[in-house]
Amino acid sequence: MILADKIMNLRKKAGWSQEELAEQLNVTRQSVSKWEGARAVPDMDKVVQMSRIFGVSTDYLLKDEVEDEKPEENIQDISELPLHKVSMEEASEYLECRKKAAPKMAFATFLCVISPIALLLLAGLSEAKIIGLTEDAAGGIGLCALLLLVASATGIFISCSSKVKKYEFLEKEPFETEYGVTGMVKEKKNQYHSAYTRLNLIGTVFCILAAVPVFAVMCIDGKDIFYVSAVCLLLLMVACGCYAFVYGGTQNSAMEKLLEEGDYTRSRKAKKGVFSAVSVSYWLIVTAVYMATILPADSSYKGTSWVIWPIAGVLYGAVASILNISFKNRK
Repeated sequence: MILADKIMNLRKKAGWSQEELAEQLNVTRQSVSKWEGARAVPDMDKVVQMSRIFGVSTDYLLKDEVEDEKPEENIQDISELPLHKVSMEEASEYLECRKKAAPKMAFATFLCVISPIALLLLAGLSEAKIIGLTEDAAGGIGLCALLLLVASATGIFISCSSKVKKYEFLEKEPFETEYGVTGMVKEKKNQYHSAYTRLNLIGTVFCILAAVPVFAVMCIDGKDIFYVSAVCLLLLMVACGCYAFVYGGTQNSAMEKLLEEGDYTRSRKAKKGVFSAVSVSYWLIVTAVYMATILPADSSYKGTSWVIWPIAGVLYGAVASILNISFKNRK
């Protein structure tokens, strides 16, 4: 009997649905379905978790030739298993790391948002014959600048993430905190509330006002270079807004993770894998579409390709909402 069949049999003997098993393992129902359909293999830590909750050995699960082991009568719910306990020292260290990372993460986001500006501006200046560069040369230089900014931002993201890698379980798994940790974190969150609200307000104002330059140019019916400049200013203002959002959100989310509140409740942690996969796939597709419109030398969309990003942003909100509704309907 293969692993897929063993998982299915043990789950049915326990009287659990795929969704119930998925919740106990902090994975999605689709993951369990793929395991039972032999379309994917669970990670070793999930195999260990299943061996504990089903009351069987890992050898029984992993070795096809081992088929005579019977699960124990009292199957243990994973919620009853010992959880990782976060000490006061660990909580303080994590919050301090996130506090130091906040301006770096915000700056990296700022770089990502402004990365198309050089490409758009150079292309507009070249088309208007203001600079002595061909459109291909301007596009090439702008694209190099875009990639350099994105690469720099990616490096910052990776560097910040590596410093808190040992605390990844806060986002993915249920855990316990030692006495006093919850009170300390709640106090810090209350103290930070006014600053967090102020940063969100600043970010919202920047994002709303970002459209003003574009509307202003539309009113005066200016040259194409004015439209390009307005779009660049729009991106710059949005970048400032995102800086404020990320700066505040990085610290606030760290406290929510320790308190298991907001987007980090135990019931929502199981959804993270799906949301992450959808987000990565979505933005990769958007980037591919954008590159496909600007790279061809004879492309007629170079001047308007920037609209892909605001449209993609709005559609992403719709995609996230659909996923949330889908998860709620499964409960």
